Amino acid sequence: MRIKEVEARVDLSARNIRFYEKQGLLAPRRQAGNGYRDYDEADLDALRRVKLLRKLDVPLEEIRAMLAGELSLDEGLRRHLVTLEARSKNLDTARRLCAELANTPGLLAALDPAAALAEMDRLEQKGVRFIDVRKTDQKKKTHAAWLAALVFVGLMVMVEWMMVWALTVDPVPLPVALLLAGWPPVLVAGTLLALRQRLKEIRKGEEDAYRNY
Repeated sequence: MRIKEVEARVDLSARNIRFYEKQGLLAPRRQAGNGYRDYDEADLDALRRVKLLRKLDVPLEEIRAMLAGELSLDEGLRRHLVTLEARSKNLDTARRLCAELANTPGLLAALDPAAALAEMDRLEQKGVRFIDVRKTDQKKKTHAAWLAALVFVGLMVMVEWMMVWALTVDPVPLPVALLLAGWPPVLVAGTLLALRQRLKEIRKGEEDAYRNY
């Protein structure tokens, strides 16, 4: 069956399905001649298993091992239970601190955060995990992609102008010829840099979206 039918029957998007295939969780056969994916009932069952475990936030690596038979279901889920229990303890601790701070009268400006932060540092040394603001609260770094794109456009305009000018000169000056010959590697490097940055952004967005499944 084609991917559209799989989407409807498993209630997963084509992007999710292709992502899971790329991660080695699915291996549909290919049709002879056109190379199109041809999913069968076994693939649908595998996708349902993947969807079930992802909705429980089981890591992809654990799911891959369980699908391959390298890890039994009970072993994989017991490992995940340890992770969930640790998260639960962290949330309970955060909930307790929030409740204590909620009993503090007045506005936020009147709060002295030093004592609370010191308590959180003490708890973190004991293994409690709070949100790491150094990793979470950062603006996405897209300036590298913009800079690469602007450099690429600027170089293209310059090369086009130099090529038009060179057509009016006979013979073409050697420095100009060498300069024109050197532009392609620079353009290719700029393109690859922009592509690499964009792929990183896409991969990050996909990972965030697939976390819901």
